[in-house]
This record gives sequence, structure tokens and C-alpha cells, in this order.
Amino acid sequence: MTAQTAIKKFAVIGNPIAHSRSPEIHQAFGREMSIRLHYDKILAPLDQFAITVHDFFAQGGSGLNVTVPFKEQAFLLCNHLTERAKAAHAVNTLWMEKDQIHGDNTDGAGLVNALNLLNWPLDNSRILILGAGGATRGVVLPLAQAGALEIVIANRTQSRAESLVADLSPFILQSAQNTSLSTSTLDDLTGHFDIIINATSASLEGSGITLPYTLTFDYAYEMAYGKPSSFIEHAKQKDVPTADGLGMLIGQAAEAFFVWNGVRPSIESAL
Repeated sequence: MTAQTAIKKFAVIGNPIAHSRSPEIHQAFGREMSIRLHYDKILAPLDQFAITVHDFFAQGGSGLNVTVPFKEQAFLLCNHLTERAKAAHAVNTLWMEKDQIHGDNTDGAGLVNALNLLNWPLDNSRILILGAGGATRGVVLPLAQAGALEIVIANRTQSRAESLVADLSPFILQSAQNTSLSTSTLDDLTGHFDIIINATSASLEGSGITLPYTLTFDYAYEMAYGKPSSFIEHAKQKDVPTADGLGMLIGQAAEAFFVWNGVRPSIESAL
């Protein structure tokens, strides 16, 4: 078999991972772009992420997507980072060049693309993000660059949210100077937001999210997908338009596919 016809090996790594739809999405992209590929799911033990990544590339892997809870560990594992990965302090896309691990973060591009397809307003918007983990880190700067006027990060442990804001503020100042970035605890939330985004893992874990009655919003986006969401149900009770994270997943996957293969597939091919 020649290099031109070799089947490229890709995978998504996480814990949990059984719910992931990344394999079918990337297979659809491969068919559209006439690239032969095989895409797996890898369940990595929580304490063996780095070992699992190195094993994948040692066995000829071409690229890895990274999902919860490993995005910040992936950032620390990389020898080279893109600018958006540096800003996020989190990585969801890995590949190897000259025996060096490279990392990117395509989550923000995927989310902005999904919100644009929904025609939810981003320019001059007030956005609330629940959670201060790797998922949030990947989307704050792209949302600011897309025109968000104010972004509030709410987390049960406010110090974690404050650390995120401290890391991202220099990048916001450089490329989205009009955006205000601040923190809040979940219990102190109040006022009105254009869009509220749930970036916690509560939906995957089956636990509920309780939002204060003093909080109102026009749109609700759940980053998770494929499972019942108390966050979505809460928003529906308020007659607020909702969407889950499938659109973001497809958008970030298309961007990762471009990073790995140099061609950009259409979002529609994976719907």
C-alpha cells in the first residue's frame, strides 16, 4: 500500500467516552474529502492520560481529539501550541510532528460556528458560562472575538474561575478589547443575559443544575449532548430556545479535521 492510499488513524480520548459521536462525524468528513481514515474511541484511565497518548502515536496514530476531563492535561503534554491553545490553557486536538506533540484548541471555533448557524446574536451580547474547566477555557476568547460585550464565568469554586480570567485577560486585551470578562459564584448569579452556556459536566454525570430565579436569559446552550439535561429542561420551562452541543461538536471536529488534513469539510456532511 502506498503512502497516498494509506489509511490514517485518528481517535478521541476521554473518560467517559462511550457516548462520543466523533467517529461517525470524522468518517463522514473523510468520505466527503476522499481521505481514507479510521477513527476510534479511547477510554483512558484517569491517571494514565499521557501514557495512552504516547502509545497511540507510537502505534502510528495521526491525530487525537481530547475530551473531558483531559483537556488541561493535554495542554501540559504539548511541546508546541497554537495561539488559541495558549490562550485557552486547554487542548482538544493533538498531532505529532518530528517526534514533538503539537496541540490546538478548536472548541471555540466550533461553538461560535454553532451559535451562528442558530442565528443567536453574539455581537454586543452578554454571555454567562457555567463552569471554569477546560471546556470553558477553549471558548472564551473566540466568543469575545465574535463580538461578545460581556462574559461572566460562574463556578462553584470562584478561585478557579478567577484563575481562568487571569489567564485569559491578556489575550482578551490584545484582540477583543471591548469585552468585559468577570466571575461569579453560582449562588450569586442575577440579572439578564442574552445567552447562557452550560460548560459543566453535570449532564454527563446525571446531576442537576439549579439556577437562581433572579437569573433570566434569552437562549440556552448545553455543551454536552446525547443525554437528558436538567439545564435544558430548566430553560424550556422558561420558554427559552435551547440547543445541545452536537452543533459545537461537529464544528470543532471540522476545524480539527482541517488542522490534521489541510482541507476543510462542510458541516452539513456530518449532520
